[in-house]
Amino acid sequence: MAIKQWFNWRSFLGLIAVLIVSGTIFYSESLSQKIAAQERNNVSIWVEAQKTILNSSDTASLNLATKISSGNINIPIIETDEKDSISNNYLNLDTFEVKSNKNYLSETLESFKDYAPPIVLVINKKPYIANKYYYGPSELLKQVRYYPIVQLIIVFLFIVIVMLAQRANYNSRQNQVWAGMAKETAHQLGTPVSSLQGWLEMMKEIKGNEAITPEMEKDINRLLLITDRFGKIGSMPSLEEKNIIELIENMVDYIKKRAGGNVNFEVDTYGESIILSFICPPLFDWVIENLLKNALDAMEGKGKIRIAIKDTASQIIIDVSDSGKGIAKQNIGKVFNPGFSTKKRGWGLGLTLTKRIIEQYHKGLIYVFNSELGKGTTFRIILNK
Repeated sequence: MAIKQWFNWRSFLGLIAVLIVSGTIFYSESLSQKIAAQERNNVSIWVEAQKTILNSSDTASLNLATKISSGNINIPIIETDEKDSISNNYLNLDTFEVKSNKNYLSETLESFKDYAPPIVLVINKKPYIANKYYYGPSELLKQVRYYPIVQLIIVFLFIVIVMLAQRANYNSRQNQVWAGMAKETAHQLGTPVSSLQGWLEMMKEIKGNEAITPEMEKDINRLLLITDRFGKIGSMPSLEEKNIIELIENMVDYIKKRAGGNVNFEVDTYGESIILSFICPPLFDWVIENLLKNALDAMEGKGKIRIAIKDTASQIIIDVSDSGKGIAKQNIGKVFNPGFSTKKRGWGLGLTLTKRIIEQYHKGLIYVFNSELGKGTTFRIILNK
């Protein structure tokens, strides 16, 4: 219910933001149209002032016209003749550009033609002589028109920042939930496992159980290992320098006994017998176990699993390949997502935890290196040395 209310509030706030921005855009557009109309009127008055200066001999009229003419300090204007040939008369343009760029006036004139029709001052009807005055938007009008765009960018950035912050907060809460569940699982397992250890010791003292107790002890130790793994999820484990090859070979031996005789295992170390890296052994074993079990499931009990371990100058590269059914292209990007699984059983958390262990706890990288339907899949682990 709380999540639903949160989404409703977020949608409501988003709607208000859209309405505010939309209202601002419409208002700015209306305001810019009014300013544009006022500027055209000002240019018309300015042209009339130019006409008065050319034709009037009245001192008062000339003074007023001159005052009006000199009062335009914002609207850029270019004067042409009746054939649109540019004269040397222009106003409120960049003087440096005019002098340094010979195409500046002609390019600006074309943009003014697209902006608004000229205001024509007829000097003589026969023969026809006239001046045309093309003008562009003032700086104020440009700012009013660009303002909604700037506001949209600011609102967009704000929404992106809020969404990223919410996503980070959500991920943090999810991590806390998973970590809490893992630790609680370890805690719940601890009591019955301790009890089983006690019962095992009692069974060892009874004659006739010699063939049973070693196998039971293996299973109990396995439960202890699982409890230890879950207990380490959610807190930064201590890393130890271990031989990667030895750990992987031990896990392969463990899985091989449970895989049946139709699965062929191969470990290729490229001639190396020792490759050292700082890892958390129980969690690293869990990673290899998950990958091997996924490979077995993909092959449905028959095929080949190959693990290649390569030691480079700066990295240790581990490829776990199988000859199984492969992963569809549309699913490759989802395999590490919580809950994603193509199997009917399980929660789809194995690869999610695997990614967390490698990338968060070991500062490494794990990804699907290659996969083809019907041919198999290769997962690659990269550990930094």
